[in-house]
Amino acid sequence: MISVEEARSRVLALLSPLPAEEISLSQGLGRVLAEDLAARRTQPPFAVSAMDGYAVRAADLARIPASLKIIAEVPAGRGFEGALGPGEAARIFTGAPLPEGADTIVIQEDTRREEERVVVLSGTTPGRHIRAKGLDFAEGAVALSAGKRLTARDIGLAAAMNRPWLFVHRRPRVGILSTGDEIVMPGEPMGPYQIVSSNSLALAAFVEACGAVPVSVGNAPDDPEALRRVAAATRGVDLLVTTGGVSVGDYDLVRPALAEDGFDLDFWQIAMRPGKPLMVGRYRGTPLLGLPGNPVSTLVCALIFLKPALELLSGLVEAPAPALTARLATPLKANDRRQDYLRARFAHAADGTLEVFPFAIQDSSMMSVLAASDCLVVRAPHAPPAARGESVPILLFPGGALPV
Repeated sequence: MISVEEARSRVLALLSPLPAEEISLSQGLGRVLAEDLAARRTQPPFAVSAMDGYAVRAADLARIPASLKIIAEVPAGRGFEGALGPGEAARIFTGAPLPEGADTIVIQEDTRREEERVVVLSGTTPGRHIRAKGLDFAEGAVALSAGKRLTARDIGLAAAMNRPWLFVHRRPRVGILSTGDEIVMPGEPMGPYQIVSSNSLALAAFVEACGAVPVSVGNAPDDPEALRRVAAATRGVDLLVTTGGVSVGDYDLVRPALAEDGFDLDFWQIAMRPGKPLMVGRYRGTPLLGLPGNPVSTLVCALIFLKPALELLSGLVEAPAPALTARLATPLKANDRRQDYLRARFAHAADGTLEVFPFAIQDSSMMSVLAASDCLVVRAPHAPPAARGESVPILLFPGGALPV
């Protein structure tokens, strides 16, 4: 058995970022930039008012109150072609360009209108309530870098930069193949000794949560020829993920069956719990990740191996998230030689500190426990007993966050 760290490195060594494609900005949410994005305009393109009020010359406010003549009205989207002289003011609105000659804004609440004049009741300083030209960014400035997964905020920034089209990495297409005579899909007729399949649907959802495209080809029965036929239907995907059939039982057929059809094994078996039987290699040139069949093992291995694989394929190069820890609410026994991932839930202690409560039963078939979990507590191989109150490393699920 190899370590989790070595296994992850060898999985990623099989992969490289996918090529770029051009999309419209409106399709950019969640996509990963394949190029640096430079602004096509300066924002704001000219000095603008940050408030509703009056554009004035600060020098005219040496004595308060000051009465000024209103010579123009400047709404957003329109300018004033003239210039303010001594003793003059322009009515101005938020976002409107600053008239020539003005150097400050007096907010509306600090004035009194008297027909064609405005009485300024409070002094101000040059530059007050003015957004300078280029305050946000200048034309040519790179505001979004290649390798960035775009958020809604990034879409807004790209729009302000006047970038209607984006070059992004193509989304990974992930073939999902489940195996086993004992499983049927939800809602299908079920034999007396069969169970409902959850792995393929859970994996498809996991793949989508990671920004990739699932391509489910269904379930292959425990028959080598049928398994090869179903696996062949995944041709064209960027990564093939199988679930089940990778252990050492008489009916674990994925490895020997695919070996007759162009499968090159890289490694098999990892020193981790849950998920010891994990198979990695290439099937007809396509990277293959063979996950164990127990539902919890499938999703834990997906978090440890599939998620970083999809991030690499997607071109994601953002800095890795900082290591997270939490305070242990219950003691733990010493660990054996396998790295352990304990399902756990969060709670705040009386002093406000975040605590984790590993579930008492950690069976790898219990989806209810996994679904109720907030995180995984990571136990290194041969870790000594951990006392209550000790800090332990944790992993979050895709989209998960620490509670406030």
